[in-house]
Amino acid sequence: MALILVDTNVLLYAYDGREAVKNVHAIWMLDRLREQGAGCLSTQNLAEFMNSARKLSITNQKARQYVAWFVEAWRIFDLTPAVVLEAARGVRDHALAYYDAQLWATAKLNQIPVIFSEDFNSGATLEGVRFVNPFAPTFRMDDWV
Repeated sequence: MALILVDTNVLLYAYDGREAVKNVHAIWMLDRLREQGAGCLSTQNLAEFMNSARKLSITNQKARQYVAWFVEAWRIFDLTPAVVLEAARGVRDHALAYYDAQLWATAKLNQIPVIFSEDFNSGATLEGVRFVNPFAPTFRMDDWV
């Protein structure tokens, strides 16, 4: 089974009750990815989650507990100098925003063929990495795990 890199926006929806439909879907999706061993994260996701959690009124202590759980339950890919350099190439060659390029570079260099995110052009493939919006009406989890 191929790995799927999950973007921070998916993680945040699982803890944000303001958008009830996305909240329920994100929780279900993350549980399924974890159970199947298909989901993975990057250290970038952990840092972005900590930074954004306060916007959801999640205390620093609670956000830290969530991140500790991610570290225990998910495969985490490190941010390396090679990822930063590849992300810089993604900005230059593909006009990606830097942090989007960094997520793409993490997937590309670690041979992760799919990124679940609502921030990219869903269905697009960039140098072997496919972007999928898991909140799109046509999304079917069975197509991926």
